[in-house]
Amino acid sequence: MKKVLIVCGNGLGSSFIVEMNVKKILAELGKTAEVSHTDLTTARSEQADLILSAQDIADRLADHDAQIFGLNNLLDNARIKEILAEHL
Repeated sequence: MKKVLIVCGNGLGSSFIVEMNVKKILAELGKTAEVSHTDLTTARSEQADLILSAQDIADRLADHDAQIFGLNNLLDNARIKEILAEHL
């Protein structure tokens, strides 16, 4: 099963909200994936297939093995849906 990791600076508020949105979008798409959220420091050592984060965080994860998508707006569910539909 693919793993989607949502990353923010502290791994609390914004990443948790995006995690809930990602789970809802995956259900709409009829796709399954393991979805979790974390902070930037922990994300560096976690395995994932796809990472969603704010653009500034994505830039700091450039050396991660996952496909990384930096978002200009973490609440842009239309963009998140495009990414998930195309890459999962």
